[in-house]
Amino acid sequence: MSRLKEQYQNEIIDAMIKKFGYKNIMEVPKLDKVVINMGVGEAKDNAKVLESAIADMEKIAGQKAVVTRAKNSVANFKIREGMPIGCKVTLRGERMYEFVDRLVNLALPRVRDFRGVNPNAFDGRGNYALGIKEQLIFPEIEYDKIDKVRGMDVIFVTTAKTDEEARELLRLFNMPFAK
Repeated sequence: MSRLKEQYQNEIIDAMIKKFGYKNIMEVPKLDKVVINMGVGEAKDNAKVLESAIADMEKIAGQKAVVTRAKNSVANFKIREGMPIGCKVTLRGERMYEFVDRLVNLALPRVRDFRGVNPNAFDGRGNYALGIKEQLIFPEIEYDKIDKVRGMDVIFVTTAKTDEEARELLRLFNMPFAK
């Protein structure tokens, strides 16, 4: 069992019940899934760019990435419906907890001029979105072997009903929120 899942079962559930006064243990919010998304705009011109982005994503997540395609055509961006424009990975279970542990304890402290993540990036339903400017902060990525610095979005989907509950859950997972 991963370190973070053990911490959730042993400490976080008790702390959440104490703070919010849940009557049943099943009411306590939990991390449902983590979706990592990387948009690659240059993929419309060069297919190799998308391949290297997928390779980076698979190294970071430890799971096969899925190619995302354009839902509809956009003439201004020269994009046709069905063109590959990015990749994503959905993590659940053990892999999700391992990724969150690596993100919070290894990757985020490596960000330049890091003062914490935005505490207001919740969507109103208890989900949190985090933007990362470069994939180099992950220790799996070798600096010499990347062709271009790319950013990605990490979305934490929780079962929390409100943003306050989700913020407390992520804070207990040691998410470094800015003051």
